[in-house]
Amino acid sequence: MQLRSSPMSPYARMVIIAADVLGLAERLTITPASVMPPDGELATQNPLGKIPVLVPDNGRPLYDSRVIIDYLDSLAGGDQIIPAGVGRHDALCLQALAIGMIEAAVLQVYERRYRPPERQHQPWVDAQAAKVNAALAVLEQDPPARPGASHFGLPDVGQIALACALGYLDFRFEGAWRAGCPKLAAWLDVFAAKVPAFGRTRPPAA
Repeated sequence: MQLRSSPMSPYARMVIIAADVLGLAERLTITPASVMPPDGELATQNPLGKIPVLVPDNGRPLYDSRVIIDYLDSLAGGDQIIPAGVGRHDALCLQALAIGMIEAAVLQVYERRYRPPERQHQPWVDAQAAKVNAALAVLEQDPPARPGASHFGLPDVGQIALACALGYLDFRFEGAWRAGCPKLAAWLDVFAAKVPAFGRTRPPAA
């Protein structure tokens, strides 16, 4: 299977970690993709020009990260990192929250990277930062369960997504979130120790 990816993408990082946790990493061939603008091959694989894209053995591309992870979970037998019963919607809700954090963080980065200073709108940037901070506050008040504490000893999709969201905040915002979220920072340390792929997929220095 071919995965179109970038080492800086938190969305691709989620897929790579999920594949590793599920024992499928050796079946992935990771191929770099350019998204700004999208390279010609990527544009044919995903008309949105976004990564990650998985091209499985049957050749029909799959996107986005949530769909790809669901596919990988099914390849591994199902009910592995996406619970089928108790805990399913808790895991999916945490995944949605974490991906929302990533989206808000990415929008802040893009505003500063792709707009000239005179066109940047600080109130809009502040609104995106407020979304991230609100999610962090909720998670710090009630941190997720210890990764792998149940369900075959594997982290679930929500925990994987949250780890990647926090990792992206470390990468792009110098870990400023940590000072106000000691319980969440401790949770991420446990995740990193439990899931070696998290360290292996750390993005290179910007």
